[in-house]
Amino acid sequence: MVVLVTFLAVFTMAARVSMDSDTWWHLRAGQWILDHRQILTVDRFSFTRAGEPWKYPGWLIEIPMFLIYQGFGPGGLNVLTALVITLTFVFVWQTLTGGPFLRAFVIIFAAIVSGVYWAARPYLITFLLSAVFLWVLEDYRLGRVNRLWLLPILMVIWANSHGGFIIGFILWAVYLMGQLGGLKLTDLNRPGIINIIKMLYPLLVIGLGLVIAVCINPSGPIMLLYGFKTLSIKTLRDYIQEWQSPNFHELQVQPFVWMLLLTLGVLGYSRKRLALTDFLLVAGFAYMSLTAARNIAIFALVTPMVLTRYGAHILNGYGKLLKVRVLIVNNVEISPRYHVLNWIILGVLSIACVIKVSLVLPSEANWREIKKTMPVEAVNIIKLNKPSGQLFNSYNWGGYLIWALPEYPVFIDGRTDLYNDEIISQWLQVVQAEDGWQQVLDRWGVGSILIEPDRPVVKQLLTKGWKQIYGDDVAVVYILPVR
Repeated sequence: MVVLVTFLAVFTMAARVSMDSDTWWHLRAGQWILDHRQILTVDRFSFTRAGEPWKYPGWLIEIPMFLIYQGFGPGGLNVLTALVITLTFVFVWQTLTGGPFLRAFVIIFAAIVSGVYWAARPYLITFLLSAVFLWVLEDYRLGRVNRLWLLPILMVIWANSHGGFIIGFILWAVYLMGQLGGLKLTDLNRPGIINIIKMLYPLLVIGLGLVIAVCINPSGPIMLLYGFKTLSIKTLRDYIQEWQSPNFHELQVQPFVWMLLLTLGVLGYSRKRLALTDFLLVAGFAYMSLTAARNIAIFALVTPMVLTRYGAHILNGYGKLLKVRVLIVNNVEISPRYHVLNWIILGVLSIACVIKVSLVLPSEANWREIKKTMPVEAVNIIKLNKPSGQLFNSYNWGGYLIWALPEYPVFIDGRTDLYNDEIISQWLQVVQAEDGWQQVLDRWGVGSILIEPDRPVVKQLLTKGWKQIYGDDVAVVYILPVR
């Protein structure tokens, strides 16, 4: 009953409007692939990078995303997102220690921590496969190696679905270092080294298999460098929110702090010896999360295993003292008188889940939310007026424009691996009204601008001959009158 309630609660939490700014260009990419029966290898959606090579590992998830959207609308993607998130925590559950009550608490806590980055994007594949890798590698640490062969197969899927496949290599490396960290100096003799090689042989072979697996994609071995190329984009780290350090003044980031502090407290208080693998998982992914907020979601997957392992040890000690050990750590035989109460709890939560899902299925409900952040009305004005020249757009809306306004190629969108520092810097130069911003627009033949009303450049446009043809709380549209 605890298991059912836990995952029903996770699904209910995850059933929400899930489309964000990047969802849209993924949908357009999936549609283009189906229409043209080929994988996208060059840019087709912008005028600043038109025809340039674009090696994005996402086609395997973009196609089903588009088909689901085509068949069921935004509500279909909301349900898909909730299902993938719930399945992810099913695998996390398998790595946990202790009884169902402790596991349930930690799973719900982890869901709250990671919830800030739940969205209908290929990133969900990284979220899911990170949990599966963790489950397989943890089994290997416990002496069960029969599932290791799954990792290269899963890596083929991962490398064709999302650039976050580098997380798989990080997890593999953590478990390899954990195994090496358990060695003693006395093992470094000829027989000992032979035994070490035999012990690590399965993991080393799988590591080679992961490298080969990444190469099985439309772009070939160059995909091995994809993660490093993305991380090398300086403006990505300086200006894109999810690649920056978390803003701890935001309430939605606070649960990450709570989980990190709770884990440190549990590790410090527990008398159980800290394993190197556990230390590397917590310290490594905490560091990654502190440098880039998008990694908080992965931190919420690897930390519960460590938290329950040492937390169960503490609770077991207190349970013996208070004679409630069976209620906290171990499974418990339920008295028949509690069966009715259990069914009532499950029924109430099921009704709540149905209500929640019914609220996020209708297209109207989704579009009400989408209009709060996307320039839906402004796009209609552009379609009506058909301004000449190229369209300069907000970075945050590029993906939506690729989907909703395909007749106007975008200046920029969320595909930072395509635009690199060159185009991102030019975009920043314009929106911040820095010296030379007009020359950037002239160079690209820009005849219209769609941007947020609070951008510094908006104050400069009217003084430079631009005319406002639309404005609301979300967006403003300016055009350059033909002379």
